[in-house]
Amino acid sequence: MSRTHEPPGIAIDLSIGCAAWKRALPMVASIARKAAIAALAQSGTKLGAVELSLVLADDATLRDLNARWRGKDAPTNVLAFASGEPPAKGKPVLLGDVVLAYQTVAREAKEQKKRLADHLRHLVIHGVLHLLGYDHIKPMPAKRMEALETRILASLGVADPYRLRGEAGRG
Repeated sequence: MSRTHEPPGIAIDLSIGCAAWKRALPMVASIARKAAIAALAQSGTKLGAVELSLVLADDATLRDLNARWRGKDAPTNVLAFASGEPPAKGKPVLLGDVVLAYQTVAREAKEQKKRLADHLRHLVIHGVLHLLGYDHIKPMPAKRMEALETRILASLGVADPYRLRGEAGRG
């Protein structure tokens, strides 16, 4: 795991367990960190010091996690595991882990005619927002979450992913 140059109060542990991420996106660590920082900064959530983990994994890892924690024996693009730990006095809030599957993310980007880097940014933001309590199960919270994702992505120069792909395939 590595940490580099986050703003004060934000600590991001990044683990790249699938070499394909670096082959496809040599700047993958920077791309993922900047997306996570943007999500934290623009979430509208009152945050003190926080820590989270980003794991850039493969389909096999996500399939295992998805089966174990969600009862779905298939890979998925991103999973977010909120720590649920109460903040300890004087310590950063441990938000949890965001885990992404290279093969699924790359396939989706190709199918949706998106740049891999932009799709990664979107899914990192999506996962971080889940750690902050946002959800998309019901229509109104889904609209709020999608609007927030769209605003954050726009600040990073990324087009609205929901406009590009319509309502199908929501993350």
